[in-house]
Amino acid sequence: MKLAVVGGGSTYTPELVDGFARLHGTLPVSELVLIDPAAERLELIGGLARRIFARQGHPGRVTTTSDLDAGITGADAVLLQLRVGGQAARLRDETWPLECGCVGQETTGAGGLAKALRTVPVVLDIAERVRRTNPDAWIIDFTNPVGIVTRALLRAGHKAVGLCNVAIGLQRKFAALLDLAPADLHLDHVGLNHLTWELGVRRGGPDGEDLLGTLLAEHGEAVAGDLRLPRAVLDRLGVVPSYYLRYFYAHDEVVRELGTKPSRAAEVAAMESELLALYGDPALDEKPALLAKRGGAFYSEAAVDLAASLLGDGGPAVQVVNTYNNGTLPFLPDDAVVEVQARVGGSGPVPLAVPRLDPLFSGLISHVSAYEDLALDAALRGGRERVFKALLAHPLIGQYDLAEGLTDRLLAHNKEHLPWA
Repeated sequence: MKLAVVGGGSTYTPELVDGFARLHGTLPVSELVLIDPAAERLELIGGLARRIFARQGHPGRVTTTSDLDAGITGADAVLLQLRVGGQAARLRDETWPLECGCVGQETTGAGGLAKALRTVPVVLDIAERVRRTNPDAWIIDFTNPVGIVTRALLRAGHKAVGLCNVAIGLQRKFAALLDLAPADLHLDHVGLNHLTWELGVRRGGPDGEDLLGTLLAEHGEAVAGDLRLPRAVLDRLGVVPSYYLRYFYAHDEVVRELGTKPSRAAEVAAMESELLALYGDPALDEKPALLAKRGGAFYSEAAVDLAASLLGDGGPAVQVVNTYNNGTLPFLPDDAVVEVQARVGGSGPVPLAVPRLDPLFSGLISHVSAYEDLALDAALRGGRERVFKALLAHPLIGQYDLAEGLTDRLLAHNKEHLPWA
């Protein structure tokens, strides 16, 4: 089995490699090819990846290339984890929205739209090249904003599934609090990418005993602390929101905080310099502890599980993925992309049934899904007016003067990546 990672020069890649190495019994990879135009970084990370495989006794080989077409040829699955514009673009995404009093963040709000505009055309070009080379290959998208990028891939007819680490991270945290094995805990995870709620926390599987009440009663303070929301908010909601909901539930508070400390992009850029220095040590043969602060916890395990379900012969497994709605949430169009539990097998994901949602949640989901539709249209066709309308539709913006100012800034900061701007 051959897997290709586009964006293999990311400092995060050793986390992914570690998962493939440790879990080679679950996913028998014969070749892992890391693809990236940054040749110097790629060589550092490729060397570490080979040492990680050797330490774990993995029989497969790790190869590296800057030639996309050569790298994807013959791949059974292609994982996308690219960042168009690098950390410099991320820093801008997190900075200029604050000038208008709006959240500066790389996946939601105006910064998230900028990332989508830069990313969607590049991802679609990669996907078309995958389809020409090996049309049976699955595309697993971890590139943010995952919901919009996955919607673009699916609408273009690609065999694609979107993946995020929020659900598996919460599953691991809740399992530790409840003293259960992660595999014994099922989350009723519902919403859109980076806009989700855990409606239930079930022992044993989708039909198991719901432990959500116990979790909130006995560990509510710990859960609220991780989410950086007041415990009272969780009690009133009666569910556990993802930490991205803080941008919606405490927008102005977050904006004030962001104006008083270094951006996350600046923190990550500094961390990347340290990581690259570590990766160059020929004695290092495991992911360094510093990588845990880089973000994306447990992504490697989620990626291995998803690839194994899509490519293996062990039968369907239940996992949280991003895929077409197809009636799962009846208030959304079928071609909206939702993030829910699905039964995943060789033919792709089939979402599990979801109970009727409270308007408190369905209303915000509908609002953000409409924005995502407009954002995708802007990414595919360009044009200042489409960018303005997407920003006006976003619930974190929603005022014409803010949308105008943000449109001007978005275009000014992204001209090199938007040929039409």
